Amino acid sequence: MPRREEVNRWFRDYDNPMKDVVLAVRDAVLAADPRMDECIKWKAPTFIAPGAGNLASFFPRSKQHASLMFHEGAKIPGRHARLTGDGETSRVLKLGTVAEVAEARAEIEAIVAAWLGWKQGGAKKAGVKKAGAKKAVAKKAAAKKKVAKKVAKKVAKKAGAKKAGAKKLGAKKSGEKKPGAKKTGARKKTTRATV
Repeated sequence: MPRREEVNRWFRDYDNPMKDVVLAVRDAVLAADPRMDECIKWKAPTFIAPGAGNLASFFPRSKQHASLMFHEGAKIPGRHARLTGDGETSRVLKLGTVAEVAEARAEIEAIVAAWLGWKQGGAKKAGVKKAGAKKAVAKKAAAKKKVAKKVAKKVAKKAGAKKAGAKKLGAKKSGEKKPGAKKTGARKKTTRATV
Protein backbone atom coordinates (compact mmCIF):
# COMPACT_ATOMS: atom_id res chain seq x y z
CA MET A 1 0.00 0.00 0.00
CA PRO A 2 1.39 3.44 -0.83
CA ARG A 3 2.27 5.72 2.05
CA ARG A 4 -0.38 8.40 2.64
CA GLU A 5 0.78 12.00 2.36
CA GLU A 6 -0.95 13.05 5.58
CA VAL A 7 1.05 10.36 7.44
CA ASN A 8 4.27 11.36 5.64
CA ARG A 9 3.69 14.97 6.83
CA TRP A 10 3.09 13.74 10.37
CA PHE A 11 6.42 11.85 10.31
CA ARG A 12 8.30 14.90 8.93
CA ASP A 13 7.22 16.80 12.05
CA TYR A 14 7.71 13.87 14.43
CA ASP A 15 10.65 14.58 16.73
CA ASN A 16 11.34 11.50 18.81
CA PRO A 17 14.40 9.29 19.42
CA MET A 18 12.26 6.27 18.40
CA LYS A 19 11.34 7.72 14.99
CA ASP A 20 13.39 5.13 13.03
CA VAL A 21 11.82 2.27 15.00
CA VAL A 22 8.32 3.67 14.50
CA LEU A 23 8.99 4.01 10.74
CA ALA A 24 10.22 0.39 10.64
CA VAL A 25 7.00 -0.77 12.35
CA ARG A 26 5.00 1.29 9.84
CA ASP A 27 6.78 -0.46 6.96
CA ALA A 28 6.21 -3.90 8.51
CA VAL A 29 2.47 -3.36 9.05
CA LEU A 30 1.82 -1.85 5.61
CA ALA A 31 3.88 -4.57 3.89
CA ALA A 32 2.04 -7.36 5.77
CA ASP A 33 -1.00 -7.24 3.46
CA PRO A 34 -1.99 -5.14 0.42
CA ARG A 35 -5.33 -4.31 2.05
CA MET A 36 -3.64 -2.42 4.87
CA ASP A 37 -3.89 1.36 4.78
CA GLU A 38 -3.01 4.23 7.07
CA CYS A 39 -4.36 7.58 8.20
CA ILE A 40 -4.06 10.04 11.06
CA LYS A 41 -6.56 9.47 13.87
CA TRP A 42 -6.31 10.61 17.46
CA LYS A 43 -3.34 12.77 16.36
CA ALA A 44 -1.28 9.66 15.50
CA PRO A 45 -0.67 7.28 12.60
CA THR A 46 -3.35 4.60 12.61
CA PHE A 47 -3.48 1.41 10.53
CA ILE A 48 -6.81 0.60 8.94
CA ALA A 49 -8.33 -1.70 6.31
CA PRO A 50 -11.49 -1.24 4.24
CA GLY A 51 -14.42 -2.99 5.87
CA ALA A 52 -12.34 -3.94 8.90
CA GLY A 53 -11.91 -0.70 10.82
CA ASN A 54 -8.93 0.35 12.93
CA LEU A 55 -6.16 -2.16 13.58
CA ALA A 56 -3.68 -0.14 15.61
CA SER A 57 -2.39 3.32 16.45
CA PHE A 58 1.02 4.54 17.59
CA PHE A 59 1.59 6.12 21.00
CA PRO A 60 3.68 9.00 19.64
CA ARG A 61 5.10 10.18 23.00
CA SER A 62 6.85 6.95 23.91
CA LYS A 63 10.65 7.57 23.99
CA GLN A 64 11.81 4.16 25.24
CA HIS A 65 10.33 2.07 22.43
CA ALA A 66 7.92 2.19 19.50
CA SER A 67 4.55 1.53 21.05
CA LEU A 68 1.71 0.35 18.84
CA MET A 69 -1.70 -0.08 20.47
CA PHE A 70 -3.97 -2.70 18.83
CA HIS A 71 -7.50 -1.43 19.45
CA GLU A 72 -9.08 -4.89 19.70
CA GLY A 73 -5.87 -6.83 20.31
CA ALA A 74 -7.45 -9.07 22.95
CA LYS A 75 -9.94 -10.33 20.35
CA ILE A 76 -7.51 -11.03 17.50
CA PRO A 77 -7.55 -14.80 16.93
CA GLY A 78 -4.42 -16.80 17.73
CA ARG A 79 -1.53 -16.40 20.13
CA HIS A 80 0.75 -13.42 19.64
CA ALA A 81 3.55 -13.42 22.21
CA ARG A 82 4.66 -9.86 21.60
CA LEU A 83 1.23 -8.36 22.26
CA THR A 84 1.12 -7.35 25.91
CA GLY A 85 -1.64 -6.25 28.24
CA ASP A 86 -4.41 -7.92 30.15
CA GLY A 87 -7.40 -5.67 29.56
CA GLU A 88 -10.60 -6.83 27.91
CA THR A 89 -9.97 -5.05 24.62
CA SER A 90 -6.61 -3.58 23.63
CA ARG A 91 -3.07 -4.98 23.45
CA VAL A 92 0.26 -3.22 22.91
CA LEU A 93 3.31 -4.09 20.80
CA LYS A 94 6.54 -2.54 22.13
CA LEU A 95 9.75 -2.69 20.13
CA GLY A 96 12.94 -0.84 21.14
CA THR A 97 15.19 -1.13 18.07
CA VAL A 98 15.00 -1.52 14.31
CA ALA A 99 16.61 -4.97 14.80
CA GLU A 100 13.74 -5.97 17.12
CA VAL A 101 11.27 -4.86 14.45
CA ALA A 102 13.06 -7.09 11.93
CA GLU A 103 12.84 -10.02 14.38
CA ALA A 104 9.15 -9.32 15.01
CA ARG A 105 8.21 -8.92 11.35
CA ALA A 106 6.81 -12.46 10.95
CA GLU A 107 4.66 -12.01 14.06
CA ILE A 108 3.44 -8.59 12.85
CA GLU A 109 2.41 -10.25 9.57
CA ALA A 110 0.64 -13.02 11.51
CA ILE A 111 -1.22 -10.45 13.64
CA VAL A 112 -2.32 -8.50 10.55
CA ALA A 113 -3.42 -11.72 8.78
CA ALA A 114 -5.37 -12.93 11.83
CA TRP A 115 -7.04 -9.55 12.29
CA LEU A 116 -8.02 -9.27 8.61
CA GLY A 117 -9.25 -12.87 8.60
CA TRP A 118 -11.35 -12.17 11.67
CA LYS A 119 -12.74 -8.85 10.45
CA GLN A 120 -13.14 -9.44 6.72
CA GLY A 121 -13.21 -13.23 6.51
CA GLY A 122 -15.69 -13.33 9.37
CA ALA A 123 -18.11 -11.20 7.33
CA LYS A 124 -17.84 -13.58 4.39
CA LYS A 125 -18.32 -16.59 6.64
CA ALA A 126 -21.31 -14.92 8.29
CA GLY A 127 -22.87 -14.50 4.83
CA VAL A 128 -22.24 -18.17 4.09
CA LYS A 129 -23.69 -19.16 7.46
CA LYS A 130 -26.70 -16.94 6.84
CA ALA A 131 -27.32 -18.57 3.45
CA GLY A 132 -26.77 -22.00 5.00
CA ALA A 133 -29.19 -21.13 7.78
CA LYS A 134 -31.83 -20.12 5.22
CA LYS A 135 -31.38 -23.45 3.42
CA ALA A 136 -31.61 -25.31 6.72
CA VAL A 137 -34.82 -23.46 7.61
CA ALA A 138 -36.27 -24.25 4.17
CA LYS A 139 -35.33 -27.93 4.58
CA LYS A 140 -36.93 -28.05 8.02
CA ALA A 141 -40.08 -26.41 6.67
CA ALA A 142 -40.24 -28.93 3.81
CA ALA A 143 -39.70 -31.80 6.24
CA LYS A 144 -42.44 -30.46 8.54
CA LYS A 145 -44.78 -30.11 5.58
CA LYS A 146 -44.08 -33.72 4.57
CA VAL A 147 -44.70 -34.94 8.13
CA ALA A 148 -47.88 -32.85 8.32
CA LYS A 149 -49.16 -34.49 5.12
CA LYS A 150 -48.45 -37.97 6.52
CA VAL A 151 -50.17 -37.11 9.78
CA ALA A 152 -53.13 -35.65 7.89
CA LYS A 153 -53.44 -38.88 5.88
CA LYS A 154 -53.33 -41.00 9.05
CA VAL A 155 -55.89 -38.80 10.76
CA ALA A 156 -58.14 -38.96 7.69
CA LYS A 157 -57.76 -42.76 7.61
CA LYS A 158 -58.61 -43.04 11.29
CA ALA A 159 -61.52 -40.67 10.88
CA GLY A 160 -62.77 -42.77 7.96
CA ALA A 161 -62.36 -45.95 10.03
CA LYS A 162 -64.20 -44.40 12.97
CA LYS A 163 -66.98 -43.24 10.68
CA ALA A 164 -67.30 -46.76 9.25
CA GLY A 165 -67.21 -48.18 12.77
CA ALA A 166 -69.95 -45.77 13.82
CA LYS A 167 -72.09 -46.95 10.89
CA LYS A 168 -71.59 -50.58 11.96
CA LEU A 169 -72.40 -49.70 15.54
CA GLY A 170 -75.52 -47.83 14.43
CA ALA A 171 -76.65 -50.85 12.41
CA LYS A 172 -76.33 -53.17 15.43
CA LYS A 173 -78.30 -50.86 17.68
CA SER A 174 -81.16 -50.57 15.25
CA GLY A 175 -81.49 -54.35 15.13
CA GLU A 176 -80.52 -54.62 11.51
CA LYS A 177 -78.66 -57.67 10.47
CA LYS A 178 -75.62 -57.56 8.37
CA PRO A 179 -75.88 -59.85 5.41
CA GLY A 180 -74.05 -63.12 6.00
CA ALA A 181 -73.62 -62.46 9.70
CA LYS A 182 -74.23 -65.42 12.06
CA LYS A 183 -76.03 -65.22 15.32
CA THR A 184 -73.72 -65.93 18.13
CA GLY A 185 -74.45 -66.17 21.78
CA ALA A 186 -78.22 -65.89 21.27
CA ARG A 187 -80.28 -67.02 24.27
CA LYS A 188 -82.53 -69.96 23.78
CA LYS A 189 -86.05 -69.51 24.93
CA THR A 190 -87.19 -72.31 27.13
CA THR A 191 -90.58 -72.93 28.55
CA ARG A 192 -91.04 -74.41 31.95
CA ALA A 193 -93.72 -76.73 32.77
CA THR A 194 -95.66 -75.75 35.83
CA VAL A 195 -97.15 -78.40 38.05
